[in-house]
Amino acid sequence: MSQYTTGEVAKQCGITVRTVQFYDQKGILVPSALTEGGRRLYSAEDLRKMKIICFLRETGLSLDTISQLLKEEDPGSVISIFLEQQELTLQGEIGERREKLERIAELKNGLKTAAPFSFETIGDVAKIMENKKKLNAVHRNMLLAALPVALLECAGILLWIFKGVWWVFAVWVVIAAVYGIWASRYYFRNTAYICPQCHEVFKPSFKEAFLAKHTTKTRKLTCAKCGHKGFCVETYGGDIK
Repeated sequence: MSQYTTGEVAKQCGITVRTVQFYDQKGILVPSALTEGGRRLYSAEDLRKMKIICFLRETGLSLDTISQLLKEEDPGSVISIFLEQQELTLQGEIGERREKLERIAELKNGLKTAAPFSFETIGDVAKIMENKKKLNAVHRNMLLAALPVALLECAGILLWIFKGVWWVFAVWVVIAAVYGIWASRYYFRNTAYICPQCHEVFKPSFKEAFLAKHTTKTRKLTCAKCGHKGFCVETYGGDIK
């Protein structure tokens, strides 16, 4: 029967001798035998258990948890459940870290396009990132509301062409006009703009915002605080009165 010293077990498991001794002192893995001089001797089964312990430690389980698992009548089944739970936890952590990386990348890209560099600029970009999800929800709601209007338009055109029924298209014109008014008011009620000069977050009047020259993320406005006129960055403004 093979027997291993403390040093041999440590070497095969990639841990230190002090770790092997510590596990013995804590009763996590007690050696099967001792020499006449009191040196620890581990069996092949002990070595197998040590490798399992090391593996479980690498998954993030605590020593107390591992000790309890090894005392179970069917440790394999319990360990399997723990590993599944640990896998879910780690997947959640990976998702959180991935989201943080995406936020860092967005911040870096935002700073590249913002000049001059300043702490106020960082604050502006951070606010935009923080409100991005809320602003995306506004855009999503508008698209969902527009879908039935678009379907009615298609139906109205097809019925007019193939059936000569024109009134469906006329109904669509009225509904489209109502939707356009609602969508515009809903959009500007839930958006605000950040002045690149004084970094004030403000809401322009509906008329000014509606008629202003704009890009997908900016709009040429006059800041309500400092009076600067230029392209201001869009952000969520539903909580601003």
